[in-house]
Amino acid sequence: MVNQGKKMFAVFKTGGKQYKVTANDVIIVEKLSAQAGDIVQFDNIFMVGGDKMDVGSPMVVGAAVHAEVLEQAKSKKV
Repeated sequence: MVNQGKKMFAVFKTGGKQYKVTANDVIIVEKLSAQAGDIVQFDNIFMVGGDKMDVGSPMVVGAAVHAEVLEQAKSKKV
């Protein structure tokens, strides 16, 4: 996801939170209905940047973020 020297990024929403990601980022999100090893797609993309910036109103049409689920874990109970 490198485009002519500038690193591309995307801002997307899942689980009621927004995340800014670049290629190979590892993030923790709310529970997904997927198993470890599955590829998931996030379609609620607010912004895509790199050489050219695309800002949605409210979403960027046709953009998506694909990610691999590394593991499913539970937080400690409060």
